[in-house]
Amino acid sequence: MDENWLEVKVWGEWACFTRPEMKAERVSYPVMTPSAARGVLEAIFWKPQFQWQVREIAVLKPPQFFSILRNEVNSKASPEKASRGYFGDDESERAQRHTLALRDVAYIIRAEAVLKPEAAGEHPAKYRDQFRRRVERGQCYFTPYPRCREFAASFGPPSPEDTPIQVTEGLGQMLFDMVYGEDGSRTPRFFDARLERGVVRLPPELYREGGG
Repeated sequence: MDENWLEVKVWGEWACFTRPEMKAERVSYPVMTPSAARGVLEAIFWKPQFQWQVREIAVLKPPQFFSILRNEVNSKASPEKASRGYFGDDESERAQRHTLALRDVAYIIRAEAVLKPEAAGEHPAKYRDQFRRRVERGQCYFTPYPRCREFAASFGPPSPEDTPIQVTEGLGQMLFDMVYGEDGSRTPRFFDARLERGVVRLPPELYREGGG
């Protein structure tokens, strides 16, 4: 592992890394996506002087899918609705949606805190040290959640016993990140993901192309 990389172990009872091509139903990728990993890192430690660039995601447990059928509402509760008491009891407001999620997940995220041009005079070592201390102490700005807020995750330093699953297979096109346009538009960027002995590696050129 590169000496500038940082790592953190993340685990939870459930997770859902939703495929963006699925509209009404939520279907998870089999492993954590780079954008979800970055979200976990930012929940633990974030500063405007740097950006997180995920390098590797090690999968510690084989993917286990399970399904949930839930009653959900079709629209957000506006302040006007809330003032009247919003219960979502109108049939037009309710819908049953299926979620294909993951059970009993654990990953090691390896990433680098890359300074932005405006912070070029600073040394990234101080941010690396701050991140390590926060991981050791279990500190975070908000509870990390692997993409769905109801699926909270725990985190801590990896241990020597943590080893990736010994699986090598192609994962197909996986979401790398969303690219935001000046007009407020969002465009998903994908990459050809592959699990090599339990580790998803991100090509550095993905970041050089303007993603992340």
